[in-house]
Amino acid sequence: MAKAWRKPGEGFLAELLKRRLIEWRRQPTVVRVEKPTRIDRARSLGYKAKVGFVVVRVKVRKGGLRKPRPRSGRRPKRMGVYGYSPWRSLREIAEERAARKYPNLKVLGSYWVGEDGRHKWFEVILVDPSHPSIKNDEELQAKLPLKGS
Repeated sequence: MAKAWRKPGEGFLAELLKRRLIEWRRQPTVVRVEKPTRIDRARSLGYKAKVGFVVVRVKVRKGGLRKPRPRSGRRPKRMGVYGYSPWRSLREIAEERAARKYPNLKVLGSYWVGEDGRHKWFEVILVDPSHPSIKNDEELQAKLPLKGS
């Protein structure tokens, strides 16, 4: 499975991804999913199929920073409209959106699952730090930045 995801535009994965993207476009920005799309990648980030783990698919717009053109006059060079890139990657923006939607959960990690001309989709793994199965997992406690709990 990991080998197929290295080149998602080839083989059986290309057709599968195409059908999924058509479906995902109609869905909201943050969608909770039952199981990870890329189980190998999720497991490498620390995902386990047990209670306390939540997987969310997040849609993020592609491209650089959309900066509004200033209304007041100045020379074009100082407008600051072109050539700006956001200071966070699209993946970090996706993680932030998932964390905002689920405030009681902590972000464990995220990975790319697809893109088209306008959007990129990432799956974000969230963990409930107050759940007993997570609290008792020593391996996971070492990975989680549990501040204040």
